[in-house]
Amino acid sequence: VPYPGLRADPPAVVGGGAPGPSTSATVGPSASAAIGPEPVPSAEPAPGDDWARRVLTLPGGWVLAGASSTGTPSSTAYVLDRDSGRYRAVDRYEEVWAPPSGHVAAVVDYERPGEIGLLDLRTEAVRWVSTGPHIMTPHWSPDGRRLALTVLDKATGKLALGVLAAGGSYRVHPVDQKKYYCTDRCFFTWTRDGRNVVLQQTDPTAPTSESQPHARRGVQLFSPDDGRPTRFLPVPGDPAGPWSWSPDGRLVVVKGQDGPRIVDVGNGKIVGTALADDDVWLAGDRLLHRDRSTNEMVLVDVEGQELARKPLPPALDNLSLTVGPA
Repeated sequence: VPYPGLRADPPAVVGGGAPGPSTSATVGPSASAAIGPEPVPSAEPAPGDDWARRVLTLPGGWVLAGASSTGTPSSTAYVLDRDSGRYRAVDRYEEVWAPPSGHVAAVVDYERPGEIGLLDLRTEAVRWVSTGPHIMTPHWSPDGRRLALTVLDKATGKLALGVLAAGGSYRVHPVDQKKYYCTDRCFFTWTRDGRNVVLQQTDPTAPTSESQPHARRGVQLFSPDDGRPTRFLPVPGDPAGPWSWSPDGRLVVVKGQDGPRIVDVGNGKIVGTALADDDVWLAGDRLLHRDRSTNEMVLVDVEGQELARKPLPPALDNLSLTVGPA
């Protein structure tokens, strides 16, 4: 039976072409490239108490787009208002999902089950849309115009792709669960160019265990416009989001059975080891992740060499983060 024991997906720390045909790619000296001696990182100062009054730039040049609690009791969330260059504090909702760009955030009120609120940062108005029950975290498209929802009918166990536009229109596209088989952590996210959504595909021939992620045979791409299946990619793991893909679409960071890996999209071969499942791929060979032990954002290259790190404000310590291009 698909979707037994679905597990919560990790918080998102989280231009370019779509994942497409690629020539063989390599990262570092070997597929299991061990991390060598680290260079001295370039230290950046910790943000002050007034950090929310300006855009928080992260190592590598991207910015913090937002921070949210993910349940009860809710904590104050922060959403970047790009018009004012400041962060709006939002404390009325259990979940607040900032877009990587744009001016509409998604909010969840547990007293309004089956609905998603669209918070317009310019007017502060919230438009509530009936979406039905969704599981896992909603995922914004890279341009902040559409939200992908993983919709599950608990009565029938049927899965569907929900696409909610920032303007309020909503469509649901059923998924053939027998043909597009997924177990464990199943959720829709996006390719880097936003042209397709992605669903993990379980290897039905592999043994399963609750102690480790289920083996994947790849990921299936669907059109967000009509739900039509568009392409299969032999990626043996779960991309965390649209920024998991390299800017040229040739490589992707995935959560594999044995930890985070860098994979060649064209042939599915593991070509390197990543430091975090939710690495954000910036330009070239630069990856950004959160060091949760120190509450810092860390910039590394694809071989794992640390290049820079920056402390985050203490107010963000237990919140899930969204980042985006400046």
